Amino acid sequence: MSGTIAKLARVFWLMPGFLLWASFPPMGEKTDVVFALAPLVWLSRRADVKTSMRRWFANGFLFWFATLSWMPAIVKNGGPWPLVALGWAALSAYCALYFAAYGWLSAGFWAFAKTRGYAVRLATIFVAEPVLWCGLELLRSRLFGGFAWNQLGVAAVNAGFGSPAAFGGVYLCSATVFLINGAIASIAERMWKWDESGGWPRWSRPVETVLPVAIAVAVHWCSSKPLPEIEGEPRVVKTALLQRNFPCVFREREENPETVYRKLAENVAPYRPDLVVLSESALCEFGAVESLASRRFAAELLERTGARGVLAGGSRSEDGGEYNSAALYSAGAFEVYDKVHLVPFGEYIPGDKLFPALQKFAPVGSCTPGKLKCLDFGGVRLGVAICYEDTDSAQMRRLAEKGADMFVFITNDSWFSRSVEAEQHAWQAVARAVETGRGIVRVGNSGVSGTVSPAGAATWIMDGARPLVDAKATMFDALELPPAESEPRQTVYTRLGDKPLFCAFLLLIAGAFLLKYKTNHEKRRQLSM
Repeated sequence: MSGTIAKLARVFWLMPGFLLWASFPPMGEKTDVVFALAPLVWLSRRADVKTSMRRWFANGFLFWFATLSWMPAIVKNGGPWPLVALGWAALSAYCALYFAAYGWLSAGFWAFAKTRGYAVRLATIFVAEPVLWCGLELLRSRLFGGFAWNQLGVAAVNAGFGSPAAFGGVYLCSATVFLINGAIASIAERMWKWDESGGWPRWSRPVETVLPVAIAVAVHWCSSKPLPEIEGEPRVVKTALLQRNFPCVFREREENPETVYRKLAENVAPYRPDLVVLSESALCEFGAVESLASRRFAAELLERTGARGVLAGGSRSEDGGEYNSAALYSAGAFEVYDKVHLVPFGEYIPGDKLFPALQKFAPVGSCTPGKLKCLDFGGVRLGVAICYEDTDSAQMRRLAEKGADMFVFITNDSWFSRSVEAEQHAWQAVARAVETGRGIVRVGNSGVSGTVSPAGAATWIMDGARPLVDAKATMFDALELPPAESEPRQTVYTRLGDKPLFCAFLLLIAGAFLLKYKTNHEKRRQLSM
């Protein structure tokens, strides 16, 4: 009987990973995120460092392996399955290491806090736990090129509780979510009546259980207060989105692109859009973005739709460098944005510029990063993101600093066609809108297309209850921008970025190592006496 209970207990300790996975697409049970990690937080407060680290890693691996279940979809597009399987497992294990790091650090903090009184315990709950978690999320999003995907705050933003992102980015949303998980863990501690510090004071009962939730609600309320209206007539940019869904680059062309785009253009022509947006790689079948064929194609779209501009993705070469680009075509004008944040092992192999032999292993060739800039569309400054650049909050913040009035996100998700990757990818874009206070137009190839308001309200092309992914479709929407004479609004996050979190995380880690050194020094002194 005891053996059966032990096995059931091991299964129970995988529930947090499952619940966290359920918070994101395909299940999309967004509210699960507020309690998914509570059992592991409770464990870190009472278990030894090794046990905490193992349990956090196991749940992290389960979460990431299930979340990244879209990676095998690349096999049907020509990706070699041994490399795909290896990459799937390796990326899952790598991301799970951040869970393990939290389990290790958190348990270490609690080993210290248990013997230092109730004030230290409160500091650990209200400061150390959320800062540790969010700092590790930030580290994962930046280190080695970064994998900024499915932070806790992403689920909160898509659930409609993302206003704190305007103050502290998606990581502040993660902090509020983690505080609530901590409050549930405190309730569990009281239920189990576990306390090694000699008893909690009576007044502490609501401090650990009610106050964290109150703080999370207060942060949301303060950050969601509407900004004062800007005087003047707002500018309106009427946008048309053309979602074609052409095959992945690994496969042969299946249809005449000009014929398909003509039909899609006919659908939006009656609305007389200002800007027509196509997906990443949409111009690859016409040659380089500056080629005569691409220019003729863009001119035809301008004529058929009556638009003032066409923005579409493609490639180009210059001075021996290959670029993944977005081109903006308008009457008598042509501008190009070259992708800055390249995807390792997709658009380049690390070290391939030093060792050219590695370049043949890059699926689309070894690309060169461009320079960050906005594109001028008749006085409207467009901040463009290609592919996974829309997950990079720091880059989108810099574009907002450069004066971007709105964002245009284009992506080619056909590598993972007919998988949940496209919907997960689109969720990240919603956070960028709230962080920067900018409206977004997003077009995906075998992806999710639509618009997002500065407050994070997403309007996707839908297929019943879910966003439409693998089908041809069009959409028209009008985005309101501040008057031309006014300066673009900058959110608190746009001004400060991740510096406050980064500094708090560094101070916390430095403090932990100093305390560890001091404790070890005292032990050595006692042994030497």
